[in-house]
Amino acid sequence: MITASTVRNEAFESWLSQVNQACGRFDARALDTDFYGELAEFRSGAINLSVVDMAHVHLYRTSKDVSTSSDGHYYAVFQMRGSSQLEQGDNRAQLGCGDIALIDASRPSDMIYHEDCRQLSLILPRQVVERGSHFNAVNCATRISASSPLASLANKLVLDTRQQEGLDMQESEAVLDALASLLLPGISARDSSADPHERQFRKIIAFIDAHLSDEELCPELIAREVGISVRGLYRMFSKRGLVVAQYIKHRRLDFCAENLRRADVELKLSALCYAWGFSDSSYFSSAFKSRFGVSPGAYRKRYSC
Repeated sequence: MITASTVRNEAFESWLSQVNQACGRFDARALDTDFYGELAEFRSGAINLSVVDMAHVHLYRTSKDVSTSSDGHYYAVFQMRGSSQLEQGDNRAQLGCGDIALIDASRPSDMIYHEDCRQLSLILPRQVVERGSHFNAVNCATRISASSPLASLANKLVLDTRQQEGLDMQESEAVLDALASLLLPGISARDSSADPHERQFRKIIAFIDAHLSDEELCPELIAREVGISVRGLYRMFSKRGLVVAQYIKHRRLDFCAENLRRADVELKLSALCYAWGFSDSSYFSSAFKSRFGVSPGAYRKRYSC
């Protein structure tokens, strides 16, 4: 005999399985017997979003979930109905209808839904957010008010995007860039040109960008050239959620991707990787695919038409 409790448990596990498949690894617990959940996915080109209906559930991502997952993106969370509580690190946000927040998939997070809720979750690749934020710190689980003009525009853009079934890769990537540009002013750490630490960090970033093609570029060289200890350099990046060597690699890959999108750059892939400081073409191809989801050759073909 199938009881009502069994049906509820099966429905809960089915819903959580859908969440994990669409959004990456999460755990959850029903807050009471009135739980319900539904999920609908939308994908077009680089757009990957889900509309999730739920009530009376605690959805969370633990350190173990993060460590067993390769997800390095952000979730742009659009509250479409009801309310929710988001928490990540020291930040907490109460979202109402029309509010928006960002969640970092590479860090533990908590989300609680007590009532009839609908949330749209859009995956924003990390390189899109980093490129738009100019590598300033991003404040996750920080509410972008529905009453702000940028939130209004972002909500309209993401809802309109759901109606566009035929977006190609270039068009969909442009949409993601536009959404990141609209959201980041509301969640980026404020620039303080008077802060000596901020000035020094910008000096370091400028030095790295000017020497990306130098195969010898490394933390020790950077620290020596800008007059800081290697330990201090690591600490400065760590405060912003960054790792020096990874930052250098990602910047090189982003410039390689930019070159691959340009019809006027006809370098062979091996020459391109050497031009941007990579000494091993196999490593370059593997790193590029890890960051952009496709090989350098396939990425170039997207923009060759």
